[in-house]
Amino acid sequence: MSKSAGPGFSRRDLRTLTLAALGGALEYYDFIIFVFFASVVAQLFFPPDMPEWLRQLQTFGIFAAGYLARPLGGIIMAHFGDRIGRKRMFMLSVLLMAVPTLLMGVLPTYATVGILAPLLLLVLRILQGAAVGGEVPGAWVFVAEHAPNGRSGFAIGVLTAGLTLGIVLGSAMSSFVNSFWQHDEVLAWAWRVPFLIGGAFGLLAVWLRRYLHETPVFEELRKRRELVQGLPLKVVLQGHRMAVVRVMLITWTLTAGIVVVILMTPALVQSQYSISAAEAANASTLATLALTLGCVIYGMAVDRFGTTRVLLVGSTGLALAAGGLYWTLQHAVEHFTLAFAVSGLLVGVTGAIPSLMVNLFPAPIRFSGISFSYNVAYAICGGLTPLAVTLWLRAGEAYAPVYYVAAACLAGALAILIARSAPSRILATE
Repeated sequence: MSKSAGPGFSRRDLRTLTLAALGGALEYYDFIIFVFFASVVAQLFFPPDMPEWLRQLQTFGIFAAGYLARPLGGIIMAHFGDRIGRKRMFMLSVLLMAVPTLLMGVLPTYATVGILAPLLLLVLRILQGAAVGGEVPGAWVFVAEHAPNGRSGFAIGVLTAGLTLGIVLGSAMSSFVNSFWQHDEVLAWAWRVPFLIGGAFGLLAVWLRRYLHETPVFEELRKRRELVQGLPLKVVLQGHRMAVVRVMLITWTLTAGIVVVILMTPALVQSQYSISAAEAANASTLATLALTLGCVIYGMAVDRFGTTRVLLVGSTGLALAAGGLYWTLQHAVEHFTLAFAVSGLLVGVTGAIPSLMVNLFPAPIRFSGISFSYNVAYAICGGLTPLAVTLWLRAGEAYAPVYYVAAACLAGALAILIARSAPSRILATE
């Protein structure tokens, strides 16, 4: 490979990484934008005489359906990704996200079609969940198998940063819509704008991904006639159960960092510490931007110092970050924004976690192994984490988020230590 475009990366490598990260950002924007307009959706897609709490509950139930659909979508796309190619599924996942998002922007509301409105919304949300279930593990595999030797950590870190940037884009779009139009205009039609834009950009991402190439690792497997025979998932479950357990444990760490520290904290600081919604939103944006930077830094560190060292140090740092953030809320709340930004940077260890995942499974079943383990664990942890932390807080434990994150980090450290003797398996020839 030519080294002309950067340290270890050719121009083609950098174009592949850029398009993959950009597509990931746009796809995750499409997946997350729903939650930023949940209150509007609740008013428009359910009966007006329904109690507010019930409308909100059903709206978040539809949002959660996307997470529940992740494992099934991920397993199906990973099956074909291991059998017929990574690139085809990489394009399908973004298409499967873009079309439902675009359709959400033109959906009739309850006032027009009655109960059919939330049912149609549910179907589209399930399709979005299936798409992201294939996109995230597929993207990690795609960029890792394209990266030059010794640079897969940076590639995975940049890709993961792209996913987190999608959250920032969703937040920015929400702020723009709600500040540019009056509330009545948002309810009348402006709420559709973020979905239409997201769908359009998603279709653009599909077109851009046409210019990507199949991974060298998969091409080598095909050339040698070493593609997996039968059901890839069956091979995973029969011969790689410990790798599945390890990925599930480290996924718990990833989920705790994202869900508890990044996503739950803005709501908790408003209800528990009387911080204004505006301050919480601004702090959240800074924390997510810091997270995006942290993913790249931790990815680079993996290439320099190795996965084991970086993840052990990083998981310890994540636990300490959560502790420092909630200590600040208890004792020095005026420094909350700074503490949240620093915490976001340390949550960036989530950008290094996939480097462990891609090395735990051999190339013929890598997509299926990661997709099954990660998506099942994320569906379970993503659903139970907010409930567990909330109930713990209601029981009177102010540091419940800290203890939960620390427990998840301990589980991740266990997965790292068990897996430390596993050889690198990025290349098909290794």
